[in-house]
Amino acid sequence: MDDDEFLDQDVAALVHEMICHAEPLRSRFIGIIADTHGLVRPEAVAALVGAERIIHAGDIGRPEVLQALEAVAPVIAVRGNNDQGAWAATMPETAVVEVDDLRFYVLHDVKALDFDPATAGFSVVICGHSHQPRIEQRAGVWFINPGSAGPRRFKLPVAVARLYVHEGTLTPELVALQV
Repeated sequence: MDDDEFLDQDVAALVHEMICHAEPLRSRFIGIIADTHGLVRPEAVAALVGAERIIHAGDIGRPEVLQALEAVAPVIAVRGNNDQGAWAATMPETAVVEVDDLRFYVLHDVKALDFDPATAGFSVVICGHSHQPRIEQRAGVWFINPGSAGPRRFKLPVAVARLYVHEGTLTPELVALQV
């Protein structure tokens, strides 16, 4: 083996070691959307590209919204108070989503939450309904409302959310859409 071959193998081994042990450049994220009311904004879809999966917290509006989101990532959705008709009747009112060892509880209106999510072992509660984007942590549980990605209501921002997941750590982020 000459010096060039030896150098090439050393470099290849070093690169492999760096890749295997390097922090990811970008953490995995879950896309969160709510209150689309039948509208699929291209800005919302663009903000969710790259998501591992998408959670829709209700008031979807029509099944085509879910189909458009499915083109980006697998979708988990719950029914909102305005989701009616045969297509919506089969949708659950709540969902439990597991990501790694973390549990998320999804419902449309947080006021319907009738248990303590921390005691029940949930890391996150995801909701919609109010159209007001909000992220807060209570008793170690993240409460995330992405706001509305549908028609603008009053002067509220149009938004979605991303929930970054990295080694058991959650980092939520609101993404205001420029519409």
